[in-house]
Amino acid sequence: VQFEETGGGLVQPGESLRLACVTSGFTSKYFDMSWYRQPSGKEREWVAGINGAGSDAKYADSVKGRFTISRDNVESTAYLQMSNLRPEDTAKYYCNAGFERPIWDWGRGTQVTVSS
Repeated sequence: VQFEETGGGLVQPGESLRLACVTSGFTSKYFDMSWYRQPSGKEREWVAGINGAGSDAKYADSVKGRFTISRDNVESTAYLQMSNLRPEDTAKYYCNAGFERPIWDWGRGTQVTVSS
């Protein structure tokens, strides 16, 4: 099982980014998917989750209304659209199967830095 996260970068406050997570080694459409993030020196936290069909999504309070999780089961890819980014969103972002609780080992993640 592998997760390949891409799309991170350095942006200014208020800007947007779209992260992508390509999965392999399992049939992702049968699993919930979640995004997590880990700021430097802090614990990893759950950010957003989506069910297998892509019909139900939930978010951490800190990102609700700014982030949108989605998925393309044909492409075995999950996305995280991040808008109105804030400096406190700076972290390495990871995806994993499961809802709020990761099922497998982590990928390398993608770094998001929000700074003026």
